[in-house]
Amino acid sequence: MESQLLLSLVSGIFIAGSAAYLGTLMLSRKMAVVAGPLGHLALPGAALAIVYGFSISLGAFPFVVLGIVFIWLLEIRTKLPMETLTATVFAAGVATAFLFLPINEAEAALVGNISKVGIYETVAAVVLGSAVFIAVNRSYKKIMLLNVHEDIAKTEGVNVRLYNLIYLSSIAIIVALGVDLVGGLMTAALVAIPAAAARNISKTLVQYGVVSGAFGVLSAIIGITSSAITGLPAGPLVIITSGIIFLITVAVVRV
Repeated sequence: MESQLLLSLVSGIFIAGSAAYLGTLMLSRKMAVVAGPLGHLALPGAALAIVYGFSISLGAFPFVVLGIVFIWLLEIRTKLPMETLTATVFAAGVATAFLFLPINEAEAALVGNISKVGIYETVAAVVLGSAVFIAVNRSYKKIMLLNVHEDIAKTEGVNVRLYNLIYLSSIAIIVALGVDLVGGLMTAALVAIPAAAARNISKTLVQYGVVSGAFGVLSAIIGITSSAITGLPAGPLVIITSGIIFLITVAVVRV
């Protein structure tokens, strides 16, 4: 029991922390809601994972990556906003999921099941969560400039296609990992709420990223621990905890 809780906590910390850090970029581009449709896009893979008995995040990953690549190519081809293309693509993922998803086993895909994560899933969460954090950290200023004004970024010599691909790939990894923690329905909250809370109280860009990551980690620890004590699903408890932290920051700002 204790070893399982430890695995859940380690996985949750790396997933939620990297998701919250990435969320600061997504919020600046008004793209935090994009994680929601991408989470829905992960559902077909999650459904297949449940049917054939392997890791939900592993099943979700190829579907999210394919969706991300498709969206990236469409953005180059059509010049439509990324959020518009994401909303267009995700419906097919949801429809496909419900062709395969056993309704009586849908809870893990919809709201997550971090309490049953194994050693291999934990290692994947640590490695991939760290990779996302490092990639985002090294690209942060360039992606933030892209978010603020793409034309200025081009004049500064930023490779727009490359950094958009890094950005989208990071989102894909976080969404796939997030399915284990909070399911396909709540991935947008996983990236958006800690970043929104951090924005309320942060005064510098560095502080914004650090505080957002810390809020994500804190939400994961409290949510997963509360789940172990109460027997309630960890995913909703993580998001509720994150929401409470956001409300506290709102109160602090008003004071």
